[in-house]
Amino acid sequence: MNTSNIKDFVHHSYLSSPTYKELIRGVPKAYKQIKTLGDLLGVNYKHITVDEQLRGNLILKMRRGENPYSGIIGYDDDVVPGVNRAILSGHEMLFIGQIGQAKTKIAESIAKSLLSPIPIVQGTITNDIPTSIDEEHLISLLTDSDFFQRSPEFRVSKDCEEIIRNNKLDTRIEWLDGASRYRYILATPDISVKDLVGQIDAIKIAKKGVEIYDIESYSPGQLLQARHGILCVDELPVLDSRKQVALLSVIQEGKFTTGSYPIIFKPNAKIFATANPIDYTHSGKIIEPLFDRLRSQIYTHYPLKIDDEMLIIIQEARTPDTSNAFLPIFILKTIAIIMNLARRHPNISQDKGVSVRMGVHSIELLIGEAERNRSILNSVKAVPRFCDIYCLHQSSKFELNDIDDTPRNRRETLESIIDSAIKEVSLEYVKRISPQQIMKVKNEFNPDKIFLVSQGILGHKSSEIINYESQLSQFSELKQVVNECTAYIKYEQERFVETAKKFGIITDTISLSSDLNSEFRASVTELILEGFRYYEPPLLARKDNSYGIAHS
Repeated sequence: MNTSNIKDFVHHSYLSSPTYKELIRGVPKAYKQIKTLGDLLGVNYKHITVDEQLRGNLILKMRRGENPYSGIIGYDDDVVPGVNRAILSGHEMLFIGQIGQAKTKIAESIAKSLLSPIPIVQGTITNDIPTSIDEEHLISLLTDSDFFQRSPEFRVSKDCEEIIRNNKLDTRIEWLDGASRYRYILATPDISVKDLVGQIDAIKIAKKGVEIYDIESYSPGQLLQARHGILCVDELPVLDSRKQVALLSVIQEGKFTTGSYPIIFKPNAKIFATANPIDYTHSGKIIEPLFDRLRSQIYTHYPLKIDDEMLIIIQEARTPDTSNAFLPIFILKTIAIIMNLARRHPNISQDKGVSVRMGVHSIELLIGEAERNRSILNSVKAVPRFCDIYCLHQSSKFELNDIDDTPRNRRETLESIIDSAIKEVSLEYVKRISPQQIMKVKNEFNPDKIFLVSQGILGHKSSEIINYESQLSQFSELKQVVNECTAYIKYEQERFVETAKKFGIITDTISLSSDLNSEFRASVTELILEGFRYYEPPLLARKDNSYGIAHS
């Protein structure tokens, strides 16, 4: 193309309406075929704002009946409606809640799900959309002509301009998704204003020989790296007032300046922030003008339902070898109840909260404990049991308030909570057994007959004299109960797996398989024995590692 044709081509593209139908808000249906600047101009591409992307894509997903927030569980009745209202209204959001309540996860989910892909010049770190350049400026880049910048506004980086000058209409375009335009900042004392707005880069000055206040010496901060995307500031109240002012400028006016650069930066980024209630309510922690402009406040909470906590734990837990681990649903349920009880315990500080992460880390530890004690040395599947559960002190993350917060008091508090959870869960299953069957099991035990349990005793191994299966063979009625309970647990497990799949959760560690060995039945056996111990009146008593008849 000659200079005249380029001018006409660019002018027509800028002046004309898009020729494409949208796949999602602002994205051409055949966007993957648009690979160069020429392709982009050829369809008369028009960029839309972050607010328009979020609102348009949310409306589209609502009409399709799709879940806009993947991985967010237990917030359908309160938090999600609040987030939807804020997005439809174009609001910045302040998420207020205790640790481990998915505040930043919501912000990240919004970026992944509701931001549309945008076309940027390949290799730019400030997400430079070439068609955001003024028409005359773009023509000058494509025709190697001079251009006088009348406006001090930053449109694209000098690197982007250089790429376009060198490659013209063949300039490579890449479509950048929402996740890549999400930036996260944890507000800590060492975060500087320069981290937010950018700074003079001495290396660039030395390498390029540019003037100290030339825009080529500028190194972009998080605000510009989140350009056309979302910047999430975690624990905003911790950020000192001088740094909060930088955010205020973006929220209030949509722009900021930095240092002595005669340039106005407009990141077109949406700012979300989080705050812990303790910091949030402390006077002066968020400067008043900024607080006033974070237009929607969304209060989060811990899971209100045990099933929701179980789903979150499975979703977030990381198991190194999922093929060799199986997590019975009653073990998962016990961990979820431990979390629930801890959040209501009078000795535990509820100001700081008991994070869902404690449950996640507890499940990971339990599987590791089953591996350590049985799986690795004996080549059996790692299936946690109740006798493994007291390793959880290693993952306990709470503070005590009415008693001294010592390791001993924390351990004793946790153990009392674990005992209560085991009692609740085991009785839930034992109460399904008929009174007649329970009496038959009781009659099988006599003062000299006991059932041994231990982390080191396997479910079954032919070379071992004592194992769970060999002991069950001496208790025919107990074995019958274990068989019936195992069948019900498998049914319950399958239903939970189906629910988890609806949320897109990977279910490897909770899915039943044909290679489930006697380790699973050993875990069920301990569940039943614990239930008999807590039955009223108690049928069995536990002494050290054995269960025997309870004496009234």
